[in-house]
Amino acid sequence: MDLLVHEVDGQRFLEGTPGQQFIERIDDVSFVLGECFGNTAHGLLLYPENLTVHFFDLSSGEAGAILQKLRTYHVRLAIVRSHTLKLSRLFGEVIADEQRGSDFRLFDERSAAEAWLGGESGTARHGG
Repeated sequence: MDLLVHEVDGQRFLEGTPGQQFIERIDDVSFVLGECFGNTAHGLLLYPENLTVHFFDLSSGEAGAILQKLRTYHVRLAIVRSHTLKLSRLFGEVIADEQRGSDFRLFDERSAAEAWLGGESGTARHGG
């Protein structure tokens, strides 16, 4: 698992490598959390291919389980959406609901995700 350590405005976060899957099962989040703790990072910047195959299929329960585990340990998640990623209407509704919190966001651009993890509000994409 290759995670890069970044720091923006005093906020440290880890970034996954685009194109590389390393969360293959829900239990793999424990290893990611270990990397966060070991690097004193409170945020993750990931790409869809870093996540489980069914993360964006709400019926699988994978997104809910992963997000809950990250919330429990106060690790924020920013996902940089690929242009080919298609979201269901229901997942779009979840994204809209998440905008009210500070734990999870979906972004169209890496720079916006980095700004959000660094403390700025950033602009997230709501649609599907």
